[in-house]
Amino acid sequence: MRKLQLEELGRVDVDTFKSKPKHPVVLVLDNLRSAHNVGAAFRTGDAFALEALYLCGITPQPPHKEIHKSALGATESVEWYYFEQTTEALKHLKERGYRIVGVEQTDTPTYLQDFRPLKAEKYAFVFGNEVYGLSDEVLPFLDMALEIPQFGTKHSLNVSVTIGIVCWHYWQQVFGSKMP
Repeated sequence: MRKLQLEELGRVDVDTFKSKPKHPVVLVLDNLRSAHNVGAAFRTGDAFALEALYLCGITPQPPHKEIHKSALGATESVEWYYFEQTTEALKHLKERGYRIVGVEQTDTPTYLQDFRPLKAEKYAFVFGNEVYGLSDEVLPFLDMALEIPQFGTKHSLNVSVTIGIVCWHYWQQVFGSKMP
């Protein structure tokens, strides 16, 4: 076994990446406070070739030193939009036929392992503030709430970790072991 060199990874340049079709998934960041988490969301959006990020409320926006540090250039490859209110972003997505899926602990969760996304549907995954979770005004817009089962004392994961887990689950369910 050997590690692949950068030039062996078959990466495309930003312009080529931007012109390729994207998966019909939008990450909605509801009042995140950490620019590092936002940068990590951009990297995940790039890794899974997602359609866009919607940055809402107090969520930091590029250009931003801490976003740039963790995004490693993904702010240039992933489309993003800013909405002052998360509810505005969700209305926009609903009008365009997206299923709105909050990632939150609620009284009616769908556990992640039971979530079976359909390839033909468009999804908007909504992730909340690092301390308070999703804003209360977001809940009426949700078609469902996903919960990642946890067994420790904290009952929460870092939002950037959660984004990665949810995106991987989506990918695995929609594509299985096949590369699209």
